[in-house]
Amino acid sequence: MALTIGIVGLPNVGKSTMFNALTKNNVLAANYPFATIEPNVGVVPLPDARLQGLAEIFKSEKILPATVSFVDIAGIVRGASEGEGLGNKFLANIREADAICQVIRVFNDDDVVHVDGKVSPESDMETINTELILADLQTLEKAVPRLEKEVKGKKTDKAVYDAALAAQELLETGDTLFSKGFDVAPIRELGLLTGKPFLYVFNLDEDQLSDEELQARLQSLVAPAEAIFLNAKLEMDLAEMSEADALEMLQSFGATESGLNQLAHKGFNTLGLQTYLTAGPKETRAWTIHRGWTAPQAAGVIHTDFQKGFIKAEIISYDDLIALRSVAEARAAGKARMEGKDYVMQDGDVVEFRFNV
Repeated sequence: MALTIGIVGLPNVGKSTMFNALTKNNVLAANYPFATIEPNVGVVPLPDARLQGLAEIFKSEKILPATVSFVDIAGIVRGASEGEGLGNKFLANIREADAICQVIRVFNDDDVVHVDGKVSPESDMETINTELILADLQTLEKAVPRLEKEVKGKKTDKAVYDAALAAQELLETGDTLFSKGFDVAPIRELGLLTGKPFLYVFNLDEDQLSDEELQARLQSLVAPAEAIFLNAKLEMDLAEMSEADALEMLQSFGATESGLNQLAHKGFNTLGLQTYLTAGPKETRAWTIHRGWTAPQAAGVIHTDFQKGFIKAEIISYDDLIALRSVAEARAAGKARMEGKDYVMQDGDVVEFRFNV
């Protein structure tokens, strides 16, 4: 299971620069609209310091962290839902994403033109949300008549039709489905953009990174959604540095974690995801699951046979294993537990599944 985040924003807000830093790829970042013509996809590791500790204990050959996929599409402009700029072609590229990350320009730079001629986070968000809402309304205008016929023909549950109508009514008020907590589960197949969880990245000037008053104001614009504050060019520099040098640079700005690491972690949190860990001589690995999943469901992420033939799971907490330095010592200390089918997995559980195929 991989988390996929679609990156959207107006042209020249720093989306591609941020994507370059995320993936350490050389994606074109240029000072004109539509520098990103085809969607760029990058898979990046979820930072997890626990993996190194386990790898040292088990002398693992490889470390395999959980991953986050990012899809960077062309800048959205007013009228995108009607075909302006590159239009709906590129909105379609993020329909399968689990969450949408809006990149909002706050930095001032006379050499980087703003598509609207002025820097206004509020205006930018309004433009993006409007285009996403209009795209969803187009989807529903086609879907609602179809669903109505299917309900009459008893091919579709009426609850699906009712949810589509309710979504349409809400969107026509100018609000996104996510901002109003609308339950899109019955109509998930429609891939409505505004029903996905939203994250907001504010691309600041370097001197704004320590401006708590500004950040509090920006956070209030998107609450209760998660907000991340970063400088995309600084993130590019950090991506090229050693871990120690990057930390020193971050600390000079009063931070301990890069904005991009925050984005990955907050994306996990927004979608209700967590990881459990497996370790051995071949590899130490993090596996992505939903919070609240049981041990058999978690086992199924490794292989469906693990879930079908699940017997039990030996669980050791990460902290206990690090403190005791071996599975044998954890067992001897009574810190290894055998759990059955009803066990709800906890973040950071170190697991060995027992199964019968």
